[in-house]
Amino acid sequence: MPKITFVGAGSMVFSTTLVGDILSFDELADSTIALMDIDEHRLEQTTRVAEAMVDNEGLDATIESTTDRREALAGADYVLNMINVGGTEPFENEIRIPESYGVEQAIGDTIGPGGIFRGLRTIPVVLDIADDMEDLCPDARLLNYTNPMSILCTTMFEATDIETVGLCHSVPHTAEAIADYVGVPDDELDYWVAGINHVAWFLDITHDGESVYPALREAAEDPAIYERDTVRFEMLKHFGYFPTESSHHMSEYVPYFRTDEETIEAMTGTDYAERMPTATYLGGWKERSDARDDPELDVDLDSVGVERSEEYASRLIHSIETDTTRRLNLNVSNESGAISNLPSDACVEVPVLVDGTGLHPCSVGELPASISTFPQQHVAVNRLVVEGALDGDREKIHRAVKQDPLTAAELTLPAIHEMTEDLLEANAEYLPELN
Repeated sequence: MPKITFVGAGSMVFSTTLVGDILSFDELADSTIALMDIDEHRLEQTTRVAEAMVDNEGLDATIESTTDRREALAGADYVLNMINVGGTEPFENEIRIPESYGVEQAIGDTIGPGGIFRGLRTIPVVLDIADDMEDLCPDARLLNYTNPMSILCTTMFEATDIETVGLCHSVPHTAEAIADYVGVPDDELDYWVAGINHVAWFLDITHDGESVYPALREAAEDPAIYERDTVRFEMLKHFGYFPTESSHHMSEYVPYFRTDEETIEAMTGTDYAERMPTATYLGGWKERSDARDDPELDVDLDSVGVERSEEYASRLIHSIETDTTRRLNLNVSNESGAISNLPSDACVEVPVLVDGTGLHPCSVGELPASISTFPQQHVAVNRLVVEGALDGDREKIHRAVKQDPLTAAELTLPAIHEMTEDLLEANAEYLPELN
């Protein structure tokens, strides 16, 4: 009966999805699930839904709920991290200040000025979580869902002894999209994917032993399909491989699509390309945040039940607890050399075999030259951010932002320096070591 702790459980929809995933396995249905958040109202909403799941399904699981992180972590076997540090104000700063300089971010949570500063304000908190874990549950594994994934996981690898793995749903979501574009069932696709989080690539995709890449390129010629994923189809056309992150996300990680309004508008389409305009995620996030603060719970508690989503967390836990071998695409340290043309201290997203003995990254070899420079550049930026945060070195933060591809495509070096200073000042409350 493992104890599974959720830190940041106030994100009710996502948290209860993961609770349902865990409880959908018979072998995990008697787990203790400890829900923790600093927001009492949001935590109470998540707790009510989780308890209703257990009651409606007649399960033996125990649901615990607390605002005390140390109480939630004591004796945990697995810790799921899904925190958001600071709320609306710093997020708005990370989007609007770069926008005032001409750096147009759609999401801003992974890399670019937004991702860098989200990482900087989150790093101190994840290090505090690690300190508590080393004291209260040193053998527990941290399953990180919080962005920026690569920056936070690299920090954990570098500065703590906690076993850490990063989980993201972009690979299965992209597989579903590809299957839809080429007209085959997604559960019949076989694929080999590698890179870094949000900048990984489908190196091979097959159906019945045949590559679906010819069909995917043909599908991209259909205007209705092209408009569903404009940026990713452009990357496929020009660089030969389909990336794992949606068009609006991918547009931020390269210098080609967000430096003028005409291009942003031209790349705005439907589905994965619908959210191309600047600050779309910020607007949606504020709406969802307001909804979570509604005093009324908009959920029929009598009807909630246990279902299994595509998220990896429950499958990873089940594989370790039952010695069931699975292959999942996870974010792990590259110390084993899984991707040979990325640094050994990078956080890489690669196929990983999971079983009762733990996690075993698969050997990918070299990423193809046509796409390897994209993750290589972001790994270098991530390294500067982590070192700058751990050393309290403002100059490394400046250098990280100056090497961001989108920022460099839009601004001069003096302008980037000034923008970074503005971001440091605006986020001073969260960055005491850098101010």
